[in-house]
Amino acid sequence: MTLSILIVNYKTPQLVLDCIGSIYEFDSNDIEIIVIDNESEDGVESLLFNQYPAVLFIQMGYNAGFARANNAGIKIAKGECVLLLNSDTIILDNAVNRCLSNFKNSQLVACGVQLLNRDLSVQISGNYATKGGLNYLLPLPYFGAMVKWFGTLIGLSKPHLPSASGTHKVDWVNGAFLMVKKNAIEKAGMMDEDFFLYAEEAEWCSRLKKQGDIAIFGDCKVVHLQGESATDAFGAAAKGYSNLYDKMGFQIMLSNLVRIRKEFGLGWFLIIYSIYLAEIPFYFLIMLLDCMLHPKDCKKKISDWF
Repeated sequence: MTLSILIVNYKTPQLVLDCIGSIYEFDSNDIEIIVIDNESEDGVESLLFNQYPAVLFIQMGYNAGFARANNAGIKIAKGECVLLLNSDTIILDNAVNRCLSNFKNSQLVACGVQLLNRDLSVQISGNYATKGGLNYLLPLPYFGAMVKWFGTLIGLSKPHLPSASGTHKVDWVNGAFLMVKKNAIEKAGMMDEDFFLYAEEAEWCSRLKKQGDIAIFGDCKVVHLQGESATDAFGAAAKGYSNLYDKMGFQIMLSNLVRIRKEFGLGWFLIIYSIYLAEIPFYFLIMLLDCMLHPKDCKKKISDWF
């Protein structure tokens, strides 16, 4: 077995079926697909049995989160490589096999592809580690804009690869499509189960990168319906990772802080955490001033703050 594809499901049965269908449109020899279900109670097991009986199924029995569920799949995976693949992805132009061919013949330990939005515009797929996780300050209202302005002023590099056309080495890869060699996992360890959702792939890649390089193959493209499953699960108002005002935003902040503590150490954790706390009164003061200048938007700003 060359490749094991792991798909975690939490109440997204149709997305899972569509994703698997897009894989099977192309050559699937030497590929096994493992679906790990976080007690969705959505009938996905019977749907898979009827439509894709070759797919292996693991029932976690509870909502285990992303890292634990993928680790359960890694433990039974027979492939020389494993692919973490989001349920809200659609494979284009045989991207899985083309990526695998490039990957097997390289010295890389992990890789990703160029992710696309629904309209086929490019989506951030590869990222660079920023000292202390300072890039996690960028989504903060008002203060984040100041950080971005200052970073631009002093010429700091962007914390991500805007788009990839060839092979680009990066520090970490979006977990929607993350292919890893089994021998690298044996050395670096599996995903850290202290994470429930978000940032776990970044922390994992920081350990994998100690074993070798990580890259994005820009000539392989996959549609990622960014945040479809998580948005529904959290009942979030918006997709993406920059909205910090709801339950999904709270989970993103929590996971980012866990990553900072594990990857960059206690000192950086205390610095970033202190800035997050300072943002609360800072936001309030700037919001009052903003409300005086733009009273029509005041109600939403106050609602966001609370």
